Amino acid sequence: MSTLSVARKDLLDVRRSKTVWAVGALYTLFAVLFFYLGQISTSEPDVIMQLLSLASIGALFIPLIALVTAYLAIAGERESGSIKYLLSLPNTRRDVVLGKYLSRGAVVGAAIVFAFAVGAVLTLLWYPSLEAATFARVVGLTLLFTLAYVAVAIGISAATSSRSRAMGGAIGFYFVGNLLMVFPGLSIVGLFQYALNDRLGLGISEHAFEFVRRLSPTVAYEEAMPLAFPNDEITLTGTTDVPAYLEPEVAVLVLVAWLVVPVALGLWHFDRVDLG
Repeated sequence: MSTLSVARKDLLDVRRSKTVWAVGALYTLFAVLFFYLGQISTSEPDVIMQLLSLASIGALFIPLIALVTAYLAIAGERESGSIKYLLSLPNTRRDVVLGKYLSRGAVVGAAIVFAFAVGAVLTLLWYPSLEAATFARVVGLTLLFTLAYVAVAIGISAATSSRSRAMGGAIGFYFVGNLLMVFPGLSIVGLFQYALNDRLGLGISEHAFEFVRRLSPTVAYEEAMPLAFPNDEITLTGTTDVPAYLEPEVAVLVLVAWLVVPVALGLWHFDRVDLG
C-alpha cells in the first residue's frame, strides 16, 4: 500500500462520521444565515460584508471542525490496536501520517467548499454581483487556514497514544492558539507584554509582541484576509506605518508553515515511538 491507499481507506471510514457532517452542516447554516440576512437588511446588499462575516465566524468555528475531524485519526487507532494491522499491510509510518492528513484534509476542505458554494448560489440569487475574484480569494485563504488546523490535529494525533491525550492536546491548542490569541488585550501575548514592559520596563517593541501573536494560525488567517479584498476595504492596523513582518503576506507564510511543521513534528515522534 501507499500514502494514497491509506488516504482512500481512511476516507471511507471518516465519511461515515455523523459528528463531522454535523459540524460541517452547521457552518453551511451560518453561510445561509449571513447571506440571507445581508440581502434583507439593506436596500443595497453587499456580498463583501457577508464574506467578511463568514470569515470572522470561521476563524472561531473552522478550527473546531478540523480538530474534531482529525484529532483521533492516529491516536484512536493506536489505542484500539488497529494501527498494527495498518502497518502490517505493509505501510510505512510516513504513509499512515500523510495518508490520514490527506483524507481528513479532503473531508474538512470539502465541507468548507460546500458552505461557500451554497453562499455563491445565494449570492447569484439575491445580490447584484457575485464578486467572483474576491469570493475565490476568500475561499482560498479559508482553505489554507482549514488545512493548517487539520495539520495541527494530525500532528497531535501522531504524537499521542490515547484518545484522552489527543483530546486534551486538541482542546489545549484550541484555547491557547485560538481563543487566547484572537483578542489582543486579552491574549497570552498581551499578558507577557504587560509583565515585561509595564511591570519590568524592558521596553520591547509592541510590533514584536504583535508578530508573536500572529504566529497563531487563527490570527494569521485574520491578518491575511486584507489580501482577499480589493480597494483596501479592510486594513490590518488602520495605519500603513508597520514593519514588513506585519504585512499580510507574512501572515500567509505563517499559515503555510502551519501546513508543514505540525505534521513533520508528529511524524518525527511517531517514527520513534514503540507501538508495543
